[in-house]
Amino acid sequence: MSSSKRVLLVEDDDMLRTSLAEQLSQEGDYTVAEASDCAGACRMAAEGLYEFMILDVGLPDGDGRALCRDFRGQGVTCPILLLTAADTDRDAIQGLDSGANDYVTKPFRFAVLMARVHAHLRSHGRSEEAMYRIGPYTFRPSAKLLLDGELRKIRLTEKETNILKYLYRCGDTVPRETLLHEV
Repeated sequence: MSSSKRVLLVEDDDMLRTSLAEQLSQEGDYTVAEASDCAGACRMAAEGLYEFMILDVGLPDGDGRALCRDFRGQGVTCPILLLTAADTDRDAIQGLDSGANDYVTKPFRFAVLMARVHAHLRSHGRSEEAMYRIGPYTFRPSAKLLLDGELRKIRLTEKETNILKYLYRCGDTVPRETLLHEV
């Protein structure tokens, strides 16, 4: 399956956000959704699922750590990386305790940031815990299982699992021919 990974990038510095989004798009097969504040991030998170999130800690309308905690409380399981200018041990501990998988201080080297993103995506993709919300369903690709709102289990075939994974990653309407070719 050659589909792009969806990344939610939340950064209030317009130049840094634009630069990161461009570099992510050029570096790999990523579709980047951008937000400059907590409110925009919440709207985007409600509209779709993401394979990775990069959240700035210092946002104009809230704290990125609180946003991370809220996302985890809502069932978001994808890796979350926090970006911040604060570099004390206490700040890093608070960031990781909020539910983040990683904590990167500014300024940072883009190559190192990308290596961390790739490592988290590899780890999460192999994880038995990887779960995705699709409408009223919870999808567990590793178990080939779909759970409905009442936690009834729907067993999936390998082909059905691959179709759902592809459709989830695309996040858009997919022509039948494309789906048949990709899966």
